[in-house]
Amino acid sequence: MSAPLRTVFAGTPDFAVPALEALAGAPGVELVAVYTQPDRPAGRGRRPAPSPVKRAAAALGVPVRQPESLRGPDAVAALAALTPDLMVVVAYGLILPPAVLAIPRLGCVNLHASLLPRWRGAAPIQWAILAGDPETGVCLMQMDEGLDTGPVLACARTSIGARETAGELHDRLAALGAGLLAERLPALAAGTLRARPQDPARATYAPKIAKTDAELDWSRPAAELDRRVRAFNPRPVAWTRLEGEPLRIWRAEPVAGEAGAAPGTVVRVDGPPEVATGAGRLRLLEVQPAGGRRMEAAAFARGRALAGRRLG
Repeated sequence: MSAPLRTVFAGTPDFAVPALEALAGAPGVELVAVYTQPDRPAGRGRRPAPSPVKRAAAALGVPVRQPESLRGPDAVAALAALTPDLMVVVAYGLILPPAVLAIPRLGCVNLHASLLPRWRGAAPIQWAILAGDPETGVCLMQMDEGLDTGPVLACARTSIGARETAGELHDRLAALGAGLLAERLPALAAGTLRARPQDPARATYAPKIAKTDAELDWSRPAAELDRRVRAFNPRPVAWTRLEGEPLRIWRAEPVAGEAGAAPGTVVRVDGPPEVATGAGRLRLLEVQPAGGRRMEAAAFARGRALAGRRLG
């Protein structure tokens, strides 16, 4: 009987939880520790809160470690003392230095939410939707010192739904990645999973999303604005201004045909309001006014003289 595969998992957000659970339930795997980022202030009280991965690890009964960094000699020595065969990383949020990459016998592998080398970086799900990509996926790669540059071990592909939000795609990719990891783990442990180098000439980058990225520019086409609304749902949420106050746009859809007015002008209010854009109109379906709750855009428009007003 072969010895169990001593494995360390490193991850932080919700996206990483299905992979952690798949790893914990995989036959022949001994999950010796879970690394996750330190508790961060959250909620209205700004009290330190555990990450989703920490909560999941506690439920699984796996020891949790939360170093601020893995660069110091003490952190490296503590990881080496676990004598891991493999380290699996999913959206951990901390850089793994060369000294850490060299510790596991089988190296460190990462699950990334794109079809590498497309959309390397922090926000691949949002950027795939923003770009209008017809499909995306998850890739299991051998980690090196670069940013998502290591050779690819396996990928799973999926189409992006025409009305799919980043939140919906996030959940599907998290499950897809967990399945890919479970499927390829035996070959990875046996050393029979072949890696293929990425083509750097085909690489694109998905930088971290800022709130300013989510502001709608009404001079852009309606189809592009629709992608922006879907890409930034549930965070940071697309937004515009109405009479100087921010108005968040949770759901919308493009309407073909002539804009009928200057970009940003509300041109129809009998039902969900429609806004003129650089090409076509954007029909608002769900909005959230400053200090208010999410609501149907048609209900928001009732009682407000929106026709002819300019957003932005």
